[in-house]
Amino acid sequence: MVPSMDPSHSPLQPSPSPSASPSSTSTNIRIWKPAAQRNLRNQWSKLANLRHKWTASSSSGRSHATSLVNSFLSQRYMDGMELGVLSDMPDIKKKACLKLSKQQANHQNKFLSAYKDMVAVVVQMISVSKSMRCYNKVSASSPLAQFSSSTENENDNGDGGGTPVFKFWSIASFEEMAEEIIQMFTSELTLKRLLVMALVSAGDKKVPQLSELNWSDEFYSGEFSDLGACELLLSSEPIFPSLSGGKTNTDVMQHVYQINREVLQVYLTTWFVEVNIDRYRVDEIFAIVGEEMHVILA
Repeated sequence: MVPSMDPSHSPLQPSPSPSASPSSTSTNIRIWKPAAQRNLRNQWSKLANLRHKWTASSSSGRSHATSLVNSFLSQRYMDGMELGVLSDMPDIKKKACLKLSKQQANHQNKFLSAYKDMVAVVVQMISVSKSMRCYNKVSASSPLAQFSSSTENENDNGDGGGTPVFKFWSIASFEEMAEEIIQMFTSELTLKRLLVMALVSAGDKKVPQLSELNWSDEFYSGEFSDLGACELLLSSEPIFPSLSGGKTNTDVMQHVYQINREVLQVYLTTWFVEVNIDRYRVDEIFAIVGEEMHVILA
């Protein structure tokens, strides 16, 4: 009687061949690791700088949004204002409103410029997160080991076979930390876009230099291309911010254009608070990543 054989040990099944990746041998890993360490330090330093650029652009945006709202409200309530001795000046209120409308238009443009800078920051963050791998570059013209941010060998994953780059973490772990940060900023960017639309559109629609935006409009030339790079574009239209429970409720659009003083203050406060960015968690991520890499990511 022939004894039964476990299929997993059948001699008919060839054993898997070892990977031919240039990073699969210990020698190549030793050569690869210093280059991978330098690259990770560079990319995370860039990510830290981009975080500060976001903060600066967000602060600038809020400043211009506040001035924009003040200009609008001053025009709105001009008719009811007591001007004292200035009341005898001809067309004083009309002239004041005209000047305020010009100021409002100027702040609108600067507000949109700040938003554009914030989109650019997120685009660059995503580019950085995709540049953390370090690929062996094959060069017949040089005997020295060279490395690249893009693969030239389909068997090279750019991660050193999953080996720890510094002490504990593989490149995939660094990528996961970066992705957590980027998710916060992309979520906040969609909310910022909603606030930009509402605040820029608040104003006297009879004044030609004041623009009104709709969700399906490009807020600046090339915006949709940038949003596409951030994966915030769906069917040629920007993704709408998610509300409670992660659900998107487009019914909120009918409330966006409310322009009483209290609602505008809520918009400004929401811009400042940045509800989608957990600053303590972001600080924690940069701290633990910096500790792993033996650098300070300020």
